Amino acid sequence: QVQLVESGGGLVQAGGSLRLSCAVSGGTFSRYTMGWFRQAPGKEREFVTTISWSGSRTSSADSVKGRFTISRDNAKNTVYLQMNSLKPEDTAVYYCAATLMPPGYYTSARPSDYAFWGQGTQVTVSS
Repeated sequence: QVQLVESGGGLVQAGGSLRLSCAVSGGTFSRYTMGWFRQAPGKEREFVTTISWSGSRTSSADSVKGRFTISRDNAKNTVYLQMNSLKPEDTAVYYCAATLMPPGYYTSARPSDYAFWGQGTQVTVSS
């Protein structure tokens, strides 16, 4: 059973930073494409950023480019989301997700492509 546990959320002022972590157990982490998604109250879950199994390929939503960075440590079975210059509109529950991509595919922005999900961690940015 693959389990994902997010941590690092909290309350921060606009302009501040947070680093989220997602620890994965029960599977072969080094083979998974990882993604971060978020869901604000009353809104659909939206893509934030994704990273390939090797870490060599990443992709991010336009709304977070230049502010958020995804990284991974395959030795620690952990993926990270460094969030800088936070804005009130970044307030949401942040979820990490994992999946095995088909050959020739490395990242995905589609929630439906992800097989495993964490429970989420709340990020609140005050103005």
